[in-house]
Amino acid sequence: MEIPRDLIRRLPKTDLHVHLDGSLRPETLLELAHEQGTELPYRTAEDARQYMREHAARDLQTYLSVFDSTVQVLQTTSALRRVAFELAEDASRENVRYMEVRFSPLLHEQKGLPWNEIIQAVVDGLREAEDRYVIRTGVILCGMRTLTPAMSLRLAETTVSFKDIGVVGFDLAGEEKDYPAKDHREAFYLIRNNNINTTVHAGEGFGPPSIHQALHYCGAHRIGHGTLLWQDRSLMRYVNDHRVPLEMCLTSNVQSGAAPSIRDHPFRVYFDAGLRVTVNTDNRLVSDTTMTHELDLACSSVPLNVYDLRGLLINGFKSAFLPHREKVTLLRGAIDEIDRLFEESFPGTYRRLRSFL
Repeated sequence: MEIPRDLIRRLPKTDLHVHLDGSLRPETLLELAHEQGTELPYRTAEDARQYMREHAARDLQTYLSVFDSTVQVLQTTSALRRVAFELAEDASRENVRYMEVRFSPLLHEQKGLPWNEIIQAVVDGLREAEDRYVIRTGVILCGMRTLTPAMSLRLAETTVSFKDIGVVGFDLAGEEKDYPAKDHREAFYLIRNNNINTTVHAGEGFGPPSIHQALHYCGAHRIGHGTLLWQDRSLMRYVNDHRVPLEMCLTSNVQSGAAPSIRDHPFRVYFDAGLRVTVNTDNRLVSDTTMTHELDLACSSVPLNVYDLRGLLINGFKSAFLPHREKVTLLRGAIDEIDRLFEESFPGTYRRLRSFL
């Protein structure tokens, strides 16, 4: 049964790995630059998209370099709040029911904003969207591998102060090679001791040792990307046995060089092996993508059938950094809606499956 793109758009979804500074609307990026007197290497929305496509599709280091221009315009509370609101608004329009937005306050203090104001602006923008649309959101704060462990520890302390008031997790992002996650283990120790969720970018720019450190030094509850996990079958079995979700991002993994192509992406290997695989956007602007597009890629290129897609969507809801009761309520509602939409689209051929929560 071929799955129409419009049906994918209407299905309830999650986006657990999306960066605020990589997901601006191009029109907003240009407007903010004009208002702030910031020079950008492009003048129109289409020029911005083309610039991102050309610079993102080389290697991870070049992919990360395109954030220089987006971060420039996100140095005020009004800009941060606007971009957070618009991101949630765009996600809601393709029926993303739950989204976790991540960013590093360390990148938004160029004009002297304190971290608490930076974080609060993003939280406020997301809450405004929640008030208007059918979407739930959470914030994940990112330490940076390329900055000092002391900075990560300081950010971890700030994360603790925002626990239960918008922030749902802590992450470590940035260049993996030569910047080991274990150097930042003190920050993760503080996070875990305060019962806060953790995820770590690993296995995208470096191999299984990066994932190993994320799990065993940092205690990661989820792995950001994990694309190169297949290179260590023992570690892959551990991830599977402990139901550690993988936050996979198909388009950006190809752009960064972590996977040679969509068809050769190890996503299907992990999915068939029973790992808790999720699909996410990573960066809507930089990768020129949406959740609908990423899931459509998975369906058409991997490929997936309706039951595979159902399982993949369920994985996303199961992996959310939400309290268990809230997660189960959200998940059950999503399953009912998924089954209803599939029954309507494939009358007489689609059969409901028993779902184990």
